[in-house]
Amino acid sequence: MNPHHQEQPGRPGPDELRRRFAEEAREERPDLALLCLLLGAVADPSLGEHGIDAAQIELDELAGRLPYGVRGGRAWASALAELLGERCGFAGSSADYRRLESSLLHEVLRRRRGLPILLSVVWIEVARRAGAPVYGVALPGHFVVGFGDPDERVLADPFDGGRPMTGQDAELLAAGATGRPLDESMLVPAQTLDIVLRILNNIRAWAAHRPERTDVALWAVDLSLLLPSHPARLRYERAQLLVQSGQFLRGAAEMEEYADVVDAVEPVTAEEVRRRARAARSLLN
Repeated sequence: MNPHHQEQPGRPGPDELRRRFAEEAREERPDLALLCLLLGAVADPSLGEHGIDAAQIELDELAGRLPYGVRGGRAWASALAELLGERCGFAGSSADYRRLESSLLHEVLRRRRGLPILLSVVWIEVARRAGAPVYGVALPGHFVVGFGDPDERVLADPFDGGRPMTGQDAELLAAGATGRPLDESMLVPAQTLDIVLRILNNIRAWAAHRPERTDVALWAVDLSLLLPSHPARLRYERAQLLVQSGQFLRGAAEMEEYADVVDAVEPVTAEEVRRRARAARSLLN
């Protein structure tokens, strides 16, 4: 083996990280924190095994600082707000939307800053370790957390330091993001893999505004494709990114594969994709 290609001890290579990510995503009960940290290790190769372990230990340690004997959704929401929001200073601001680190769990733990969904992951993982009945709520444009029975509607906004949310707050958020009233389906507890896909969507959106970061867009699409359920169109997006990064033949080949898949249901789309594949190949001439 070429010594330059050996993985450093405690620092798994990108292929190993992707393999572990895919394996964990297919577990009966996927570990949300581990999936987020494996994603973080793909983004930041310096994180390594020790960094993943350290982040898990920090979540354990934070959970150990919650009071014993807490009962009921409102009491749990208050205890988490007091610990994570007030004492530890976890919160967010508009500036956090401009930073890739705001979508990486290990960086959010370090900086105490992040996007609503990553701050919610911290809350969910700390609360879960302490035995709290906690769940994520994927409101349009703004992720929050819920405690107790979902029918109770005990909601808190980690991005705002854990501010309690009323039903009216949730309705205003939904109306502001969609222009439509709050739908009951928006309050259903979010599934682990849906949370991870939404985090990856945020990273792809961040990269889309930065054409020089095709590398980030590519690994975010790759990880999305490893999830058992993902939008088929991501395969076309990956092909386009390959072309943008100068990998014209690979990108064209993947465009043609995608065209073959959609041909039966969307022949017009398939023909347009094949035309773009031909255009990508011509860039080599």
